[in-house]
Amino acid sequence: MNLTDVAVLRALLDEHGLHASKRHGQHFLTSQAVVEAILAACPPEASVLEVGPGPGVLTRPLSQSRRTTAVEFDERLRPVLAASAPEAEVVWGDALKVDLPSLAEGLPAPRVLVSNMPYNITGPLLVRFADMTGLFARQILMMQREVADKVLASPGDRKRGALSVDLQSRFAIRKIADAPGGAFWPPPKVDSMVLLFEPLPVQPHPGLKPLLRVGFAQPRKTLANNLATGLGRPRLQVLGWLESLGLAPDVRPAALDAAQWDRVRACADA
Repeated sequence: MNLTDVAVLRALLDEHGLHASKRHGQHFLTSQAVVEAILAACPPEASVLEVGPGPGVLTRPLSQSRRTTAVEFDERLRPVLAASAPEAEVVWGDALKVDLPSLAEGLPAPRVLVSNMPYNITGPLLVRFADMTGLFARQILMMQREVADKVLASPGDRKRGALSVDLQSRFAIRKIADAPGGAFWPPPKVDSMVLLFEPLPVQPHPGLKPLLRVGFAQPRKTLANNLATGLGRPRLQVLGWLESLGLAPDVRPAALDAAQWDRVRACADA
């Protein structure tokens, strides 16, 4: 059963009277090249927690060679997943509410998290996944290209924001595949990208994330103004921090790398 063949996938769904749900933002992956890129990034010895398996396009090959638990919201897909990926354990529920850490801990290490994230909950899912850093050796996540560009944005890039710095301070991140609209059925109007997240050996200070929210409160303003306003500190004091770190007084939040942000955090905590 090759579910990357649209005719095969449609026949399986038709057999059970199903279709992709617009309400759930369902677009099913049908690119063999993208599937192979994801499988290649998943170590053969790893167990897998898959979030959002849909009809099982990825679940089927993953579960044929690896212990796999999948979390799916749409219970209409029960008979479809039973047919396409009988080896997988499927947990039915909302990925934003299901106890994902407990599911992960029930799998043998090393573990990999795999998810083709629905567009309408990508942001909240990224936050959940990032907070499970210690549970997975790798996270292989597909997301809308616009979001992926923000995740990857380097210092100085106008797309860089609090999300970019937060994730880059926790993970080594790289692209493993492009997934244009034509890689899905039905094809969405936007392109996607698959990113590989590997936890860094040293995780950031817990005070960094709240500082990023303050520092990027108004990204087009200077960092000094954002910090002075958000932290309730005298602007001259904040300017002193920046000077001590070799940063210009008019530096913008997007210009700093993760290490510089942590040094700013240390100044604010002192």
